[in-house]
Amino acid sequence: MLENGDIDIGLISVIDFARAKTPLTMIPAGMIGCEGPTLTVRVFSRVPPAEVTTLATDTDSHTSIALARIILKKIHNASPELVDCNAREMLTDTDAWPESVLLIGDKVVTASPPPDLYPHQIDLGQAWLDLTGLPFVYAIWMCRASDAHRPEMLEAAALLERQRLRNEFRLDWIVSQHAHTRRWPDALAREYFGQRLRFAAGAREQAGIARFLELAVEDGLARAVIPEYGPFAGHASPASV
Repeated sequence: MLENGDIDIGLISVIDFARAKTPLTMIPAGMIGCEGPTLTVRVFSRVPPAEVTTLATDTDSHTSIALARIILKKIHNASPELVDCNAREMLTDTDAWPESVLLIGDKVVTASPPPDLYPHQIDLGQAWLDLTGLPFVYAIWMCRASDAHRPEMLEAAALLERQRLRNEFRLDWIVSQHAHTRRWPDALAREYFGQRLRFAAGAREQAGIARFLELAVEDGLARAVIPEYGPFAGHASPASV
């Protein structure tokens, strides 16, 4: 939708920055990332990671699939065949559970496979930190590069940054209103959003993006690109609006 001009700004999977046919620019006014375990981006395996030959991949995140390949290859010297799967359907059919599977999102908490079937698990956020010493960014706001200098983009970045900061201060309210609708325990949701996830795209997070894209190119997962940030980088703030 962003490439086609159907939207002006989107929270885009980081790997797609290097795959887009239309040049994109990152807006560091918010992101979804981590520095350590995420809890909700996890590989489940019946066999040790070094022995994984096939990985069923939850297609909810392009970036997480690329990250799983990088982690398995760099840390465990494994290069499994990747097979797309309908994770929600798979989790309701025990006969469909594969040798190894990458699961993403709420389903890791609310419908994860039994540990006796999958004794080997990799939290990809922690594995990335162990590999690089850097935070990991799954998605960040982006616009088309041709629009990066439009005044509206600076205004939009400021609005997004202001909302991010506002939500940090009302985290307890957000959890109390919405955790139960996703079948999350309140305490776990509060820990997840307040401690595990990161939403501010600072210098270390941008370094993490650059390193991830470098490794993706090495593994043939994306074309070589230099991360581009618009003129609003570092300038979006509540005072801007």
